[in-house]
Amino acid sequence: MRFKVIWVVAGAALVTGSMADAKFGDRLRAWKAMKAMRESSSQYDTNAPDAPPPVTLAYGSDPAQKLNLWMPKDAKAPVPLVLFVHGGGWKRGSMDNATGKWKVLHYTGSGYAFASINYRLVPDATVEQQAADIAAAVKLLVGRTGIDRARVVIMGHSAGAHLVALVGTDERYLKGAGLSFANLAGVVPIDGAAYDVPAQMSDGPQIMQKTYTQAFGTDPARQKALSPTLQAASPNAAKFLLLHVQRPDGIRQAEALEKALKAGGSAVERKDFPGEGLQGHMEINRRLGDPDYAATGVVDRWLRGVFGV
Repeated sequence: MRFKVIWVVAGAALVTGSMADAKFGDRLRAWKAMKAMRESSSQYDTNAPDAPPPVTLAYGSDPAQKLNLWMPKDAKAPVPLVLFVHGGGWKRGSMDNATGKWKVLHYTGSGYAFASINYRLVPDATVEQQAADIAAAVKLLVGRTGIDRARVVIMGHSAGAHLVALVGTDERYLKGAGLSFANLAGVVPIDGAAYDVPAQMSDGPQIMQKTYTQAFGTDPARQKALSPTLQAASPNAAKFLLLHVQRPDGIRQAEALEKALKAGGSAVERKDFPGEGLQGHMEINRRLGDPDYAATGVVDRWLRGVFGV
């Protein structure tokens, strides 16, 4: 019996060690992939002009609840606002490293205020709290002198695309901040792929499944509640511009969201651009605002229609 016990304990130690090695290997591979993606994505905005220092504001008591704000020069009347929400799988990223360098001067140069926010991250916060953070940031900004509270567009990339689409289809987040859909002139989700959470967890990329489970859990009712496509019955924000590259899941998800939003009565445009995989996913965010990038002109035209300037 003694030998059997020793064998079991040793075997357990070996299994535990193997599991730890496997988890370390997974983390190392994920870190290397993210590092390579960040390094390769930097090529898209290395030539972007440097933005002036922002005004940094707190929209809540948590250290993560901060935003950077840039105003256009010589604004003489309340100006429209573009508020950007970064991506990062709901668990990483910040306004400092995931906004893209072209946007600030491009949008302020167009006469708009531009803001980029941080928000609380999973697992320390829930996706529901992240959506509430966006609404709280909008609330702070529309209360500032110089910003036109009737002309606000929220824009987000990747996980941020999901979050702005959620705020634009489930009014409880805005209502929690004392706002409504009337405070959103439009929503611009950029290359998101979790607009229908159950579908994405069923047929999305295997490498993202742990991230989805961490963000959305396993309760089907909660997954549905956090799915903009499944929340898109009227009412919703009035106008949406859906942007995506040539990722199969991103295409499927954007097409389904477009259909649901139109059925709910929103005015929707969907535009696709070249680019595949993570490279394309990063390029559309990093180059938005670059005058030589096709999506920039598309967004500019749409914003002029929404803002009237």
